[in-house]
Amino acid sequence: MKCLGVVITDGVGFRNFILTDFLAEAQKKFDRVVIFSCLPKSTFEELSVSCEVVELEVFTEQFKHWFFRKAKETAHLQLHRKSNFGIQDNFDLNNATAITTRGIATRLIINFTRFFHSEEWILRFNAWQQRSFARHSVTKSYSKLLQEYGITQLFFTHQRPPYVAPLIFAAEKLAIKTSTFIFSWDNLASKGRMAGNFDFFLVWSSLMREELLHFYSSVKPHQVAVVGTPQFEPYVLDRYGYSKELLCQKFELNPEWPIILFTCNDSTSKNDPLYLEQLASFIQNNELVKSVNLIVRTSPAEEPLRFKKLSQEFPFIRWNYPAWENKRSNHQEQWSQRVPSASDLSDLKALLMHCDLNINVLSTITLDACLFDKPVINPVFGNPQNGMFDDQKFLNYEHLKHMVNAHCSNIVKDKETFLKTLNEMLSGRDEQSDQRKAFIDLEIGLPLPGTSARIADTLYQWS
Repeated sequence: MKCLGVVITDGVGFRNFILTDFLAEAQKKFDRVVIFSCLPKSTFEELSVSCEVVELEVFTEQFKHWFFRKAKETAHLQLHRKSNFGIQDNFDLNNATAITTRGIATRLIINFTRFFHSEEWILRFNAWQQRSFARHSVTKSYSKLLQEYGITQLFFTHQRPPYVAPLIFAAEKLAIKTSTFIFSWDNLASKGRMAGNFDFFLVWSSLMREELLHFYSSVKPHQVAVVGTPQFEPYVLDRYGYSKELLCQKFELNPEWPIILFTCNDSTSKNDPLYLEQLASFIQNNELVKSVNLIVRTSPAEEPLRFKKLSQEFPFIRWNYPAWENKRSNHQEQWSQRVPSASDLSDLKALLMHCDLNINVLSTITLDACLFDKPVINPVFGNPQNGMFDDQKFLNYEHLKHMVNAHCSNIVKDKETFLKTLNEMLSGRDEQSDQRKAFIDLEIGLPLPGTSARIADTLYQWS
């Protein structure tokens, strides 16, 4: 009997594997599918989920767990930082000066891993981290559940959250095969180490496969399968999205005017309000060649408080506040407990379908817009010389280098170029359609239709 355990780690995993066709496809293949949820069980109550949902006990990381995880991640960054700006940038964030237990421990780890950061050492740190869970009550709880449900393969929908590490350990001790999906396009080339070791890996594209084998030299080619990503599968599912007429009614848009969709990152993207204010000023001062609708979609990872002043100053801006509900408070990674609704997926799809132009600060939404063949403007004014938050540095991250080299979007570095590019796009001078398609082929690798079926089939072959 083949029983698949699906670990829903966070709200994005919920979107990718619960709000798509994945569960239906997995149930066609496996004798039994069980959801192990890091979200509250009540999250699933409004859905017609035809398999059992088990809410996992929340794991809170103690110092000893953190210490070995930090050593593993820091060693990974040390190993790869010399040839990778994004990893170097993330490594620099570890330079703690605080006189605290973790601050002192971080400096100790940095100094030690300066000399001991080979793949062998990284695997050693991981083994020590795993052993630190051996007597933890949550590990015993997880082991009991895996045995009770007869799990033969445990599939993790995100490879990085530290709170899933004890579950990986429990599966290893029970000799249960583990697999994971690489969460996002930037996770390998600019982030720290995964939460643990897995037997198999699902990746978006051949490019991501190459990255995985490069950054994880202990992983062998036969352990990796290219399947595309379910992140964008809702865009080809008929149950999501709606007409332009309904969109204009819902957000009070003028159907005769082009729609500019400005999508925000979370608060780590500090210049988003500045670019939005500049765009709104262009509109208010009649500097654009056409009258336009401006609708802003804020980040689902945060409350939109930093945009309150702009909403008052520019009443013509329309707002889409993502319908993501916070399902649990006091979690070590609070953003992970924000869960999307099906209606929000419909809003996002409709906005992308019917907008004429997308503006974002180097976010994943560039991929979404390219999938709908929409022109994209990426404003990045900040650099070390002008005193703004330096968002131009992100252009040196590996995943964004691919975007820059693909010439699939318009990167603007000052106010004048921003206005000029806006007016060119509004005048119909968009010549990047072929480049957008090529970029999608590079990053996603396989067609969106059938993504869930490919994933389910691959997991079954590994069982």
